Parts: sequence; C-alpha cells; structure tokens
Amino acid sequence: MGFIRRSIVIKFLINFILFSLVIGAVFYGMRYFDLETVPSNVFFAFVGIVLVYILATFLYFVVIPLRTVLSQMQLVLNGKKFKKIYTTRVDEIGILAHFFNQVTQGFTEVASDIKDRKRILDELSVAIELQKSIFPEKAPEVPGINIAFNNRPATEIGGDSYDFIDSNDRVYVYVGDVTGHGVTAGLIMAMVNSMITSFSGFLTSAKDVIVNTNKHIKKYVKPSMYMTLVMLCYDKKTGRVIYVGAGHEHLLIYRKDTGQVEDIVSGGTALGMLPDVSGTAQEKEIPMNKGDMVLLYTDGITEARNKDGQLYGLEKLKNAFMEYGAPYGASGVNHHISQDVSTFVGDESQLDDMTLIVVEKT
Repeated sequence: MGFIRRSIVIKFLINFILFSLVIGAVFYGMRYFDLETVPSNVFFAFVGIVLVYILATFLYFVVIPLRTVLSQMQLVLNGKKFKKIYTTRVDEIGILAHFFNQVTQGFTEVASDIKDRKRILDELSVAIELQKSIFPEKAPEVPGINIAFNNRPATEIGGDSYDFIDSNDRVYVYVGDVTGHGVTAGLIMAMVNSMITSFSGFLTSAKDVIVNTNKHIKKYVKPSMYMTLVMLCYDKKTGRVIYVGAGHEHLLIYRKDTGQVEDIVSGGTALGMLPDVSGTAQEKEIPMNKGDMVLLYTDGITEARNKDGQLYGLEKLKNAFMEYGAPYGASGVNHHISQDVSTFVGDESQLDDMTLIVVEKT
C-alpha cells in the first residue's frame, strides 16, 4: 500500500481499473437481465463516463496540485510573496511540494541571515567609527617632550587602548591592552578611555587615576576580562616623568649619552582583576635627560610571528630601539621600529593588535 501511495501512476491505474470493473459489472448485469445486446447509446454512455472519470481523476490527482506548486514557484521566481504548501501526499506531487517547502525555507533563512548580517555590519561600522573618534589623531605638542605613536589593530575593532591627555600642569600618556580583541575588547577599551579622561581632569596623580579607573571598570567586566596598562605622567613645571604600571609590558628607556636601553618591569595589577589596586599601583620616577626616550608598546609587537613561527620578542625590540635611537628622534624611532616589525612578519597574518608609543625628552 505504501508503494501505491507513493506513485501517481499506480494510484491512477488502480482507480481506473476499479471504476472500469464497476461500470463493466453494471454493463454485464444489464445484458443478463435484458438478455439482449446493450444498445449502442448505452455503450457510448459508458465510454463517456469512463472518459469523464479519467479526466476528473487526472485533474484531481495531477493537474490541480501541480498547478498549485507551479504557481508558488512562479511567485518565488518573480520575487513575490509565496506561501508554504500544506499536503499529506507522499507521491510525486507530495515530494515536489515538500522540496518546494524545503527550498523556500532555506531562502527565508538565508534572507534572514543576510538581513541580520547587514544589520550587524552596519552596527559594526558605527562601532569602528566610534573607536576611531576615541583615538587621538595626533599627539599633543608639549614643551619639553616629543610624542610619536603608531597603532594597527588586528581586526576591525581593536582591544589596544592609548591616549595623550593634556590636563593642567600634567600630560598623561598611556597604553593598554584588553584581553582578546574584537567587539567585547573594544567596548572595554572605550570604557577605560572614557574613565581615564574623566578622572585625569580633576585627580592630581597618575596613581589616583589608575586606582579609580580600576574601581569603576571592575563593576562592568567579567573576571576573565581585564586590561593591562602603563601610564606616564609628565609634569610641565618640574620636567619630572613618573610611571604607574597595571600589569602591562616592560618599559624600555633609551639613554642618549650611553646609547643603551634599560628594561623596566611595569609592575602593578591589571585593571578589572581586583576591586582595589591601591596597594600595587605605585608611582615611580624615570630620570630623563635631553635626548632620552621611553618606549611603550603592547604584546602584539613582541608576540608578532614570522613565517618560521619565530617571535619578534623583547630582545629584538630592544636592539631595534638602540639601533634607531642614536640617529633619530621620537618620530624616526617609531617609524623605523614599526617598519622593522612589518618586515619581520612579512606576509603572515597579524594575530594581535599592535601599538607603539615613543616619548622623547627635549
């Protein structure tokens, strides 16, 4: 019976045979009772009934349902609104209807995905523009120091954070790195930037800015999300340079008179890891003479890999700083180290955000 349900031809033939048997029985019964030959008009009536039945059966089982399917297909091809075909048939027409439903469901899902993707891309474009507006276009001109920087995100929205804030008698220069990259890292970066900008306007020390930023950012981030950071503070009146670390990379200091590079661990605790970092956030002074430079960076620099899987590394960065520190100032050092990293990586994909800042005492 399952085979009969699955085939229009068999279904049509069985119905035709059963109907013919019934009509044949009636025809035979008429001959039996009348004992005469059935008149020709009765014969033609029988043939007419059979033909009408064949036509009605063909229309019911084939033409009407097939036309329904084809009309919906035509709507799809013309880009018009179509309807799902509801049927319990498992024959050829049922299979065709089921195929139509499956294909159009796929169309609907794809169209929905495209719509969602377009919406996400539009929102991502807005986020990218917002992040660009957060980052400074150029470093401030400050008597006593020169600042040069370069930033290259690994994705559309980066997790590296940096800024230069000229506030009263102090200039804050910092660089930070949120765990991971992408939209989530970008949001955390934006919050940290906003908080540092706000706190630096009325707090009187870099330590206070770091402690209060951590206190507030902790409320909004998960334990697995945190941000390392190191901040320099240049006092315009005294010319002193101090730094506060928050679990970030090393600070590199180029000494003009010796041509050597000092390596200082930034120290401290990353923002967002503990509710209170006042115990680990310490202000330390960096004695600087004319021509000395401080280099701040994110781990996208030192962890950049070449085609052989080798890391650029801290030692290579120190050597490049020594090489370019002698003939160049802040801008030249920043440019040539950035080029050195790009040459080292070659055509390999960039796996993490890269930020490089050079501050020169003039």
